[in-house]
Amino acid sequence: MSNVLFQNDTRQPRRFGWGLTRAMSLSLTAFAAVVLVGMLVLFAMESAPVLKHEGVNYVVGKTWFFRSETFGVLPMIYGTAVVAGIALLLAAPIGIGAAVFTAEIVPPRVRMPVKLAIELLAGIPSVVYGLLGILLLRNYVYDGLRAAGFDPLSGDTLLTAGLLLAVMILPTIMTLSDDALRSVPSMSRHAARGLGLTHGQAILAVSLPQARKGLIAAILLAFGRALGEAIAVFLVVGRQDNQLPGSLFSLEPLISSGQTLTSKLGGAEVNIAYGDPLHWAAVVGLGLLLLIAVTVVTLVAAWLQREAAHA
Repeated sequence: MSNVLFQNDTRQPRRFGWGLTRAMSLSLTAFAAVVLVGMLVLFAMESAPVLKHEGVNYVVGKTWFFRSETFGVLPMIYGTAVVAGIALLLAAPIGIGAAVFTAEIVPPRVRMPVKLAIELLAGIPSVVYGLLGILLLRNYVYDGLRAAGFDPLSGDTLLTAGLLLAVMILPTIMTLSDDALRSVPSMSRHAARGLGLTHGQAILAVSLPQARKGLIAAILLAFGRALGEAIAVFLVVGRQDNQLPGSLFSLEPLISSGQTLTSKLGGAEVNIAYGDPLHWAAVVGLGLLLLIAVTVVTLVAAWLQREAAHA
């Protein structure tokens, strides 16, 4: 009888602690969801005048000139996609390769210093990256483009912004990919080695396929950060409005200044727009588009991470 009471006494605090933790987690998650929905509704209401004025041309229009009340954001959507695409194209293979190195190859005593060194890159303020981009990167890009036979006006290009973003999102891809690879059960690796596979073959045949959803989630989360990065991109992208290439396969964006959703929102035009309801609605609409894009990418990445955890 006394043993039963003792067991009940020890379980009650655990159940109470678990219940309290669960209630707090659900409450904070619900609060975050309410804040997100509230922001979407507020931004939609604030941007309604320009959507009524421009219609679908607000998204597909090629010209943004606020003095004539013409608001087309397609060049900024294009610039955002190009910059984020360049960053992912460069950072994804390097980040996943580094994760394979830390999670599968090096011993634990070497893994942590290597991982810590890469994670420190995530702690550097974005404005510092922007200053380094101005001091070093844009000059290298300008010299490189000149050596390749191009004739850029300056080193402030979409390519420069993409290269800078690649460095900034590298820790996100590397850290989350490392976690995804380490979540693969050791039993799977041992079984593969038992079947005669080498270490490298076991990584390719077992670890990477089983961690596939986690790796994709890492890339998507890094993509979300690349979409929302403002200060560093603002400093090196050139901020030239209405820049669209003649064709999707043109190299022109790589040697030209451009504009992204975040660089427009980070500029002085936001202060100018505040006194004009239509102009202000157009600027808030940029924030609405950016918020929707980042929300969709983040939700897909979270779903993939959950699927990977339950696999």
